[in-house]
Amino acid sequence: MEINVSSETGHLRGVIVHTPGREVSLVNPALKEELLFDDIIFENDARQEHLDMLDIFRAAMPADGKVYEILSLALECFQQEDARAEFIEMMETELPFENIQAVEDELLRLDPDQLLRFAVEGTMNGSFNLQPAPNLLFTRDLAAVVGDGIILSRAAKHARSREFLLIRIIVKYHPLFGHARKKVISIGKKQSIEGGDVLVLSEKIVLIGMSERTSFSGLMSVAGKLHHHGVEHILAVDIPKQRSSMHLDTIFTFTDETECVAFPPAIMEQNHNVVDLFAGGDFVQSRQCYSLKHALEELTGKEFTFIKCGGEERISQYREQWTDGANLFALAPGVVVGYGRNTRTFETMADYGYIHMNQYEFVEEYKGKGIAQDNKKKIAVSFEGHELCRGRGGARCMTLPISRT
Repeated sequence: MEINVSSETGHLRGVIVHTPGREVSLVNPALKEELLFDDIIFENDARQEHLDMLDIFRAAMPADGKVYEILSLALECFQQEDARAEFIEMMETELPFENIQAVEDELLRLDPDQLLRFAVEGTMNGSFNLQPAPNLLFTRDLAAVVGDGIILSRAAKHARSREFLLIRIIVKYHPLFGHARKKVISIGKKQSIEGGDVLVLSEKIVLIGMSERTSFSGLMSVAGKLHHHGVEHILAVDIPKQRSSMHLDTIFTFTDETECVAFPPAIMEQNHNVVDLFAGGDFVQSRQCYSLKHALEELTGKEFTFIKCGGEERISQYREQWTDGANLFALAPGVVVGYGRNTRTFETMADYGYIHMNQYEFVEEYKGKGIAQDNKKKIAVSFEGHELCRGRGGARCMTLPISRT
C-alpha cells in the first residue's frame, strides 16, 4: 500500500487503529487522571462500539482498502530479535524513572507476544509491573502521515510514552513503511508534538495546533522539516491549553474540502491566534493571520464554511464539544463519522446539506460497494460511543490514516 495522505478528506484506503483490550480494564479508578482518563471504561462495550466503527470504515473503503490493527503490526515487527532488543533499549533510555534496566535480562527472554503484552498492559510474569497503556486506542496521536512522509510524535505525557515507542519500532521495521522511512520527521527529547494537533489540508498546507500536548519548540522543529519536504505553509493555531481541548482536532476538523466543524468559542470567535509559517531561504518566516477562516481562504483562494459544533445554543456547544462533537473523521470528501450522542451537531450539519445516517443504515447501503470516487452525496454517519467517549476522544482520535486518494 502506498503511504500518502495529502488531504484530511480524501478517500480512505489505509488506517491504523487499536480496538480496546484488557489494558482499559487495568485502569485503577484512583489513578485514572494520571493515566489521562476522566472515567473508567467498560471493556466489553467499548470494544463492541469500536468494532462497529470499523464496520463503517470497511463499508466505505474500496475493495483494496485495509484496516490495520497496531498490535498486529507491532507483533510482526517483534518477530525480529533486533526489533525486540531495540524496543527494550528505547524504554530504558526514554523511561529512566521506570528502572527497566533492573529487568532487562528478563525482558530480553520474553517471546514477541509476552513483550507486546508488557508494552501495552504493563504486566510481566513476576513482580515487576508498569501502569497499563489504555490510551493506545487513540492511535491518531502517535504519528501523522503528511504527503508521502511521516511525523513521529513525541508524547507530552509520561502515561503515553510506551505507545509512542511502539510506533517508532513499527515505522522502522515493518515493510509497510519501507518508502516512508526515507521521509521521517522526528523531534528532540525536550520537545513534544502529537498527531491530534496535525491536520493536512493539502500537499502544500498543514495545520498544527499549539496545545497542551504540542510545545512551541516541537511545532517549530516540525515546521522547518516540513518545509524541506515541500510543504509551503504551516498554519500554527494557538488553542486553549486545557484538558477539554487537548488537541486541535478536539475543537476543529474538516468534513469536506472547504467545510469544517468547529467549536465556536475556541475557533470561530478567536482572532489573531493563527500564524502562517512559510519558508524563507534558510529560515522559517512568519506572519500573523486575522483568523483561521481568513488564513484558509487567503491561502487557498476558496471560501470556507465553518459549521458550529453543538449548533447555536451555547450550552449545547460546550456539551457536545466535551463529547467529541467536533472530532469527526472523514471517510471520503463530504462523508464523515462521529458519535451519535452529539445530536445538535448532526442536526446543524443537516442544515448544510449532510444526510444523517446511523451506523446500521450506512453499512447496509455501502457494504461491498464503498464510497464511489465521484460521490457527490454528503453524509454524516453516527455510531454509538457511550463507553468510548469516556476516554475523551472521538472518531478522528481513534484513527491513524496512512493512505488516502
